[in-house]
Amino acid sequence: MKKTWNSVLALLLAAGLAGCSSTAPASSAAASSAEEPEETAEETAEETAEETTEETTEETAEVMSYADYVAADMDAAVTVETFVQGKQSWWQDAATLYCQSEDGALFVYNGAISEEEYAKLVPGQAVRIKGFKGNFEGEIEIMDGEIEVIDGNWIAEPADVTELLGTDELINHQNELVSFKDMVIEPSQDEDGNDVAVTYKGEGDDIYFKASSNGQTYDFTIECYLTGPDTDVYKAVGALNIGDTVDLEGFLYWYQGPNPHITAVTVK
Repeated sequence: MKKTWNSVLALLLAAGLAGCSSTAPASSAAASSAEEPEETAEETAEETAEETTEETTEETAEVMSYADYVAADMDAAVTVETFVQGKQSWWQDAATLYCQSEDGALFVYNGAISEEEYAKLVPGQAVRIKGFKGNFEGEIEIMDGEIEVIDGNWIAEPADVTELLGTDELINHQNELVSFKDMVIEPSQDEDGNDVAVTYKGEGDDIYFKASSNGQTYDFTIECYLTGPDTDVYKAVGALNIGDTVDLEGFLYWYQGPNPHITAVTVK
């Protein structure tokens, strides 16, 4: 009887041990199942982040319409295609340009380009500009970018904005090639307080002058980097007299208000 009871106990103990050993793999399997979703979630997050970065980079590089460029936030990355209308300067592999398309105009400040490529930028040459939208004293521009020469050619015709002088609408033509008709040269004052037709920032430097329309007087500039002392317009403006009636043409640059950079003058 004792042996029989011991046998029963032995069988019960064996069954208990078998039960414990059978649950251990189940616990391991459950742990593995719990770990795998965490790894999958991390991998999915990394893949999503990589895809988002790639998409953002691609979107940034996409060429924008002019309307989208105008609507872009300040400091936003922008990419546009346009046409060179005027070359202001090149220095240390960076150029400053006046550009325009049929949709509107823009100013490119210090866009990276080699001297060899810069030489190709004749008026009308198509370019792709990548950079950042900025604001300098009211002048909206693309800065810290790159300039790429592409196929295409288009020349802007100057828009007569004489009647827009002194109106809020004038800023809508910022950086465009524009003209001003039948302007009258008004006196400026030199360092000694004398009335003169023009003043100079310095010898061979920028020229400043005033001209009026409909009884209102406005400021104009000869930007020496754009049209230097050896150009016809620099010499012609330097020879102006108070009271002359002139037609003016140039780029509607902006500095705390309209500050046209004149590229041509006709004395009537």
